[in-house]
Amino acid sequence: MDHEPITIDVEGRSVTASPGRSIIEAVWEAGHVHVQGVGCLGGVCGSCRAIIRRADSTEVKMVLACETLIEAGMQVTFVPFLERLSDHPYQIDSFKDTWQLVSQVNQTFPEAAHCRHCGGCDSACPKGIKVERGVNLAVEGQLGAAGDIFETCIMCNLCSHICPEFIDPNHLGLLVRRVVPSLVVRPFNLMQRLNQLERGELYFDYEAPEASTEERD
Repeated sequence: MDHEPITIDVEGRSVTASPGRSIIEAVWEAGHVHVQGVGCLGGVCGSCRAIIRRADSTEVKMVLACETLIEAGMQVTFVPFLERLSDHPYQIDSFKDTWQLVSQVNQTFPEAAHCRHCGGCDSACPKGIKVERGVNLAVEGQLGAAGDIFETCIMCNLCSHICPEFIDPNHLGLLVRRVVPSLVVRPFNLMQRLNQLERGELYFDYEAPEASTEERD
């Protein structure tokens, strides 16, 4: 196994670190202070966006610096904080009628119907999500399938910033991920346990010496 240090270029600075380090870890190991835009430090994922180009390729790719391992000759540029360019306010409690659900979603995100199918959102997504497909499914009314596509979205906003129609794809994805579970029947065993807790019939002493969060027979 090669244990030789790896050198990359980070915004014009030479950074050398041990193999197996992520871009963020390499910056820290090299002694540079970099905390702004590192989502895990502030509890908000999706903010450590970076643009990279590998030594053996001319392709520019969007990645998350926290999960991308360094490679010799890699060029890295961090993407600064991105404000949303549009706004789609809604209250999740207003989505009550399942017969009107698709219409409400389309009314909240009317731009989604004007998707140009340019593929820019797919190219910008550092998680490899088929963003365009998710948007199209939502417009068609297949909200469950659309929500499944956006399941790994970390809300980095890159797809929203590259979209020429200002669709806010990731926020549309978040809406369908929220609204679908809110209108379906919850798991029976979970409802039963919650009901028992409310009635005082079920009690768990977390301070007990033998207490465990694992289910016991």
